[in-house]
This record gives sequence, C-alpha cells and structure tokens, in this order.
Amino acid sequence: MLLNVYIEDRHYPLDVPEALLAEAEGFFSKMDSDMDNGWQMSRQWVERPDRTERCQIVADKLMMALNADSPQMVSLMGGYILSRMPGVKGVRIDTSGEIQETEFIMGAGAA
Repeated sequence: MLLNVYIEDRHYPLDVPEALLAEAEGFFSKMDSDMDNGWQMSRQWVERPDRTERCQIVADKLMMALNADSPQMVSLMGGYILSRMPGVKGVRIDTSGEIQETEFIMGAGAA
C-alpha cells in the first residue's frame, strides 16, 4: 500500500506491504494501548487522543524514523497510519513543532 509522505519540500513515497499490516497488528495495538493513557502533543496534553490525533502522533514518529534512516521503523509507522486511517493516501507532516498541524490526504470516497 502506498503512503505519500511530505515533509517540507521533500516527498517520500512509502510502499508498505499489505502483509506487514496484519503481521504488525500486535505492535499497533500496543501503540494504541500506550496512547490510551494520554499523550503530550507539542505543548498540549491530550487525555484521550482520537484516531486523527493518534495518526498525527505516529506521523511525528515517522518523520523521526526517516531522519534516523530507520527503514523498519518507517514501514511500521507508515503501516500504523494506513491501518488506522482507511482511505488515506498521504500525510503532510508539520515540522514547526505543532503535531496537530499535520494533515492527512484522503482518497476519493474516503471519510
């Protein structure tokens, strides 16, 4: 599955194998469990991150994995977004320090 990642003027077409989504579900569920306890999103503490906020948090981790040149973590973070946000085609990751400004690009007919 393709996830187009945009960070400033850079574009990273991320191809995540569909098999990874099923194989990593336990990892994704653990991430969800961790976020169930609330999360610091930039300067704001979010008690119960919703689906979009969770994907914004993970997009921030995706950007860190890209910067650290960690292909396995890049695939896992991209896979999380693809698994939790059906219909997503891309993500524009905010680099100003405001995680909530990260935007998702949805495909036609997606909610």
